Amino acid sequence: MRRFFIWSALAAVIGLILAGVGYWAYWNYYSRFQPVTVTRNQAEIQRLLDEASWVSAGGGGEPLYIIGYRDSAAMARYEREEIPKLRAAGIEARTILFARPDREGLAQSTAAERATIAELWLTRDWTLYQRWTATPVRNWTAAGIPAADGNLARGAVVEAGRDFVARLTADLKEAGLQARYPLVIWRDREGFMKACACSDSRSWVFIRDDLDAPDRLDPPVVAPGDPQPPQAFPGDGSPESLPYPTLPPVAPTPGAAPGVTPAPTAPAPRVPRKAPEPKQAEDSTFF
Repeated sequence: MRRFFIWSALAAVIGLILAGVGYWAYWNYYSRFQPVTVTRNQAEIQRLLDEASWVSAGGGGEPLYIIGYRDSAAMARYEREEIPKLRAAGIEARTILFARPDREGLAQSTAAERATIAELWLTRDWTLYQRWTATPVRNWTAAGIPAADGNLARGAVVEAGRDFVARLTADLKEAGLQARYPLVIWRDREGFMKACACSDSRSWVFIRDDLDAPDRLDPPVVAPGDPQPPQAFPGDGSPESLPYPTLPPVAPTPGAAPGVTPAPTAPAPRVPRKAPEPKQAEDSTFF
């Protein structure tokens, strides 16, 4: 009987350990990447999204909002890899950018970034956004864009963007979502508002599944008769072509003037050799 209780207690301990490990694995590898369904402050969140200045490539489909800052590597990757898939499902991606405020006396945004964000909030210029995101952060100078620093109106636009993010994250925090960027907000096919702190790419698949977006896009199929893409041939300057060999310089002829390339001389005519005469047969008469 004593052994029975000992083995029963040991089995219970092992079962609790396995259950704890299983729950941790479920949370660590699956549950924590799931989006949350917003059940509180939906009207306030929707009002903030409607009043914010977003930029978009168009499409006219169901809106999906992407909130983040310029030098976020996760946001740049999400827009590069996921927006084409979402557009294939009829979704219009709307990007809202903000300039991060100073933290502990350290600036988290540059003057060029603040000027560009103010311009985007005022004009919603998609072409400007494309040029900005296509240029490395350190090389962007916001040339031709009015500065936001020292400009009362444009500085107020930058602060309005920061205030928008602060109020939005406070509302989402009540729904159990810790803000990380990019912050993605959309409505599913049944109209429920959902939000995702999509800094980890493992959470992106839940958005695609929710919106029936494809996991990958097939390359375009070229039908017979359509113009074919140009082919690369050796020597046409394409990366696949083989380089021409580097030939050594021609040595100047002794006695020629410096810097003057001697004219090529014609080869001497070739004189055909005379065919050998046949040998006469030796007399094989015996005496």
